[in-house]
Amino acid sequence: MLLDDEMKTKLSPYLEYIEQPVVLNICVKNDELSQQVRAFAQEIAALSPKISLNEVTLERTGSFTIDTQTAKSGITFAGLPLGHEFTSFIMALLQVSGRKPKIDDKLIEQIKTINQKLDFISYVSLSCHNCPDVVQALNIMAVLNPNISHTMVEGSSFQSEVEAKNIMAVPTVYLNGSEFFGGRMSLEQIVAKLGITSTAADLNNKEPYDMLIVGGGPAGAAAAIYAARKGIRTGLLSETLGGQVLETLAIENIIGQKYTEGPKFMAEVFEHLKEYPIDIIPAIAATKLSKGKLIELTLTNGAILKAKSLVLATGARWRNINVKGEFDFKNKGIVHCPHCAGPLFTGKEIAVIGGGNSGVEAAIDLAGIVKQVTLIEFAPELKADKILQERLKTLANVTVVTNAQTTEIGGKDTVASLSYSDRASGKQTTINVQGVFILVGLMPNTEWLADSVKRNKFGEIEVDKHGATNIPGVFAAGDCTDSAYKQIVISLGSGATAALGAFDYLIRQG
Repeated sequence: MLLDDEMKTKLSPYLEYIEQPVVLNICVKNDELSQQVRAFAQEIAALSPKISLNEVTLERTGSFTIDTQTAKSGITFAGLPLGHEFTSFIMALLQVSGRKPKIDDKLIEQIKTINQKLDFISYVSLSCHNCPDVVQALNIMAVLNPNISHTMVEGSSFQSEVEAKNIMAVPTVYLNGSEFFGGRMSLEQIVAKLGITSTAADLNNKEPYDMLIVGGGPAGAAAAIYAARKGIRTGLLSETLGGQVLETLAIENIIGQKYTEGPKFMAEVFEHLKEYPIDIIPAIAATKLSKGKLIELTLTNGAILKAKSLVLATGARWRNINVKGEFDFKNKGIVHCPHCAGPLFTGKEIAVIGGGNSGVEAAIDLAGIVKQVTLIEFAPELKADKILQERLKTLANVTVVTNAQTTEIGGKDTVASLSYSDRASGKQTTINVQGVFILVGLMPNTEWLADSVKRNKFGEIEVDKHGATNIPGVFAAGDCTDSAYKQIVISLGSGATAALGAFDYLIRQG
């Protein structure tokens, strides 16, 4: 039995919302995966009279489509949609049956206007907490537009296909046979990447905001909610709704929540955000900030948004190590998320760069599935918490190298080696690895600000206790600032502080 009682309990209430009968068209033979797919489909069908089964021939054995009795949806699951993808399966069931996706009406219309044939394939891991966002986005597109199809391929079930395409990071998405993108992307970002976005003219016609927030992570969302609650005209511009928190799996230090996960937490934050009349402008970035009578923000498409006050909450991203080969092998063996990409390196030799909590936690997690882990730390000693270091010492297939500087990541089509030098002796060492996990901290997303806002030597925006920057009317919050600690709860608080500071500024300006 593939569905335990907890999964059935989770699924049963949703099945009540199926609007019209659906058919699971399964393609199976006698192999182990096929038997699992057949059992999964049978267990699902047994839970509702509105779900039936049919055996068909599809491109991949061990796969199934979800269709109505009269039309094809364009959605295929190759492999079992369990783990983090179980929710993707549930949502697909409902949406194929006729339930309207919970997305903006304007976005729905944009998707429906696509008139070219788009065949998406997403390669995922069931342990990847970023993959469901992509799978669900592409499924929505397929449901809304008959020109669009999407197949989710569970990587471990189709290992030969994954290896043939040199896929070493998930999610990886192909469009019409060519690689389209890798990593997490929202539905809005995918649509924008296809060239279907709000025009510069549309954005230029927007009235000036009382407060405009740049950034869609915890700090930006908190700032937007606090601003909207003041009854002022509020806008939120975000290239990636959810921010860096979407890369976080286990969260155990949000006060009042014993445990949550990054995507789940940010989904709840944005449900809260939608309760207010906030003008959300997704999937587009700012390139320039200038201050005249109003604050002006130039966007990547040339549009200019205007505001009386501004809160910068652009967050941070994974820091690069800037060595030869790092950019050549991005998503071809170089990754940042052990939870997402770990299963792709099962039985292989890998390196983890970074001896802080993130790096040591990654080494511990990966040691359970890979052949060998080499942990490389620049400093003479590891910086991780003592309890993590003690756990690391118990793992026989982990080698720790300290006081070492990575000098090169080598390979042909994918990562094959890593070279480092001993910082004391200068001795060079090269090890054979098929994957490199880089976890050396974060850097703020502030380069685009140039000299417009004062930043410290690390690129962090300098703020006072009200969140104010050196420019009147411009405030900042979260991981992009010189805050002493980078934590979700601190970002939430600093977002609120910056919004309150900006509101006080507006009051003083009259």
